[in-house]
Amino acid sequence: MLSPSDARTVPTAGLRFVLATLAGAALLTLSAKTQVPFWPVPMTLQTMAVLGFAVLLGPRLAVSIVAAYLAAGLAGLPVLAGSPERGIGLAYMMGPTGGFLAGCLVAAWLTGRLAAGRGTAGRIGAMLAGLVPIYGLGLAWLALFVPAGRLLATGATPFLAGEAVKIALVAAVAALAGRLQRR
Repeated sequence: MLSPSDARTVPTAGLRFVLATLAGAALLTLSAKTQVPFWPVPMTLQTMAVLGFAVLLGPRLAVSIVAAYLAAGLAGLPVLAGSPERGIGLAYMMGPTGGFLAGCLVAAWLTGRLAAGRGTAGRIGAMLAGLVPIYGLGLAWLALFVPAGRLLATGATPFLAGEAVKIALVAAVAALAGRLQRR
């Protein structure tokens, strides 16, 4: 049985979780819409946001954020990278980048679980592990659209250096956040 003080805390905690999820989904949308000039194709900050949420907020909230973002995209809101120009809703999500989007959901959970309680090196390892489902599911799905001989050149190789930079940035922010939290 909940005490009167517990009864007030439960809705407040739930409301904070919902608000954090919505704010995170908005930030994830901004990261997907932010293009970094990169060769041979532009890169977004989407994986950095997903991995950052997982490391900084934990798996439960990170998965909630990514799920809300994907639900908004599925509903037809133009939140996904390249939308509405490249389509919206289910048609977009079933397109060439659909596997990468699904991989982000898995990565949010995996990275958050592996990073919990770890130092900088452990967090970096967790983020590297989080890239496995993103690129694994992404390339598996992209293979339906791209010839096998061009798969890595199209869906992975151009982005790996950028992923290393993004992981380094998230690791630095997480280390700083940890220091600030200890004060």
